[in-house]
Amino acid sequence: MKKIWLLMLSLALVMAYSVSAFAVDVKVSGEYYAAGMYLNKTNVAGTDVYAMVGKKEIPVKADLSTAFFYQRMRVKTDFIVSPGLTLVTRFDAMERIWGGTRNTESETPSLAVDSAGSRSENENITMDWAYINYQSPIGTFDVGYMNSGSTGTLFGNSSKPAGRIKYGYSIEPFTISLAYTKTKEQSFSVINSSAYWTDADNDLYGIEGVYKFKNGRAGMNVNYYRYADKRPTSNYKKTYFLFTPYATAKIGPVALQAELNYATGKNQEYDNGIGDQKLESISGWIDATATFTPIYVGATIAYVSGDDPTTDKNEGVLSGGNDWNPCLIMFNYYDVANWAGNIYGYNSSVVTGPMNNAWFYQGRIGVKPTAELDAMLSVSYASADKKPYTFTKSDYGWEVDLIGTYKITKNLSYMLGFGYLFTGDYFKGNFVAPELNDDFIVINKLTLTF
Repeated sequence: MKKIWLLMLSLALVMAYSVSAFAVDVKVSGEYYAAGMYLNKTNVAGTDVYAMVGKKEIPVKADLSTAFFYQRMRVKTDFIVSPGLTLVTRFDAMERIWGGTRNTESETPSLAVDSAGSRSENENITMDWAYINYQSPIGTFDVGYMNSGSTGTLFGNSSKPAGRIKYGYSIEPFTISLAYTKTKEQSFSVINSSAYWTDADNDLYGIEGVYKFKNGRAGMNVNYYRYADKRPTSNYKKTYFLFTPYATAKIGPVALQAELNYATGKNQEYDNGIGDQKLESISGWIDATATFTPIYVGATIAYVSGDDPTTDKNEGVLSGGNDWNPCLIMFNYYDVANWAGNIYGYNSSVVTGPMNNAWFYQGRIGVKPTAELDAMLSVSYASADKKPYTFTKSDYGWEVDLIGTYKITKNLSYMLGFGYLFTGDYFKGNFVAPELNDDFIVINKLTLTF
């Protein structure tokens, strides 16, 4: 009798899931790009140097160039189960260098920064997002793996999927959101059966308020970070608040955006209360673009505080973010650091992104002679906010970038860019007069959006 009831229950479940599936609407969107890069110098030092990559010191050759093709496909699929109830998914696939050496998980870095999977998994296929979006009468709930690390403007954002619970409620023109994010779980489980601790997780709690007005918005995001992953080995945790006021506005032909990030708390808070290290870090930017068809001009000022040589406080926690790539070489994470790797100078100084410990200034001018063509010239300069203790100079250098983008069709575009870096003396490190090399890059990219 039990077998009959079990069979009937199984059939009922199959029918129930089948009926639900017939009612699902599916929306698919995404992006595929294929790109080629030539980078003239992977090391701006005039001689071979040694640099710390992760926890390993590796030799970095002088006068070494690199050239390769690479690609990525990213697909977002929404399964609309009923009005107001959606299962949101996203996957990355075939993220690799054409014909290149495959990742084996032993490389540094082995993780894919903006994905839920490793570099090896992304070379095949990795699910990044899978979460429920429920628009209820009392607000919107999101539960599952979704985008994290982005708020306000693009500056300072480092998008990465994470397990989250979010709630948002809107009464126009105001919106308030609450979020809990689990960034690292180290509790005992069948996968982590060697764990002998009970409090070593990394958790993030956030609240954000946004006010929308005509042609703009203003918001405040407050995050509380409680990172306890160092407690098992070093007996301390990191606890701090991050305050992020931001605003965007369109005033006539001028589009403005600004953001300030202020982090304060404890970089190291020991269990015994002895030897704590404070945390206080600041970053921000102001960006303006004025459009006078077919010409547009723009300017950016950005700042990320550096850490001074003292040990009682850490001021270098924040960065410009992996999502913000203002130049083709300098402070570029998305194409250069992520694919070619860091460009080093002496004493492990790094040219590429994300931006840390810097003042950054950029002016740009562009022209759109037709709806399909966009050509832009930018000139950028950067210097260090705080010189490392032994470094002699703070000048990162000047960079000139020329980028052209042509829309072949509504969904298919081609980009060609050339960047030249006049390398600054910061990359001499603690040497008085070593040789430095300028650097340049040529990059082209075919992008399909759908």
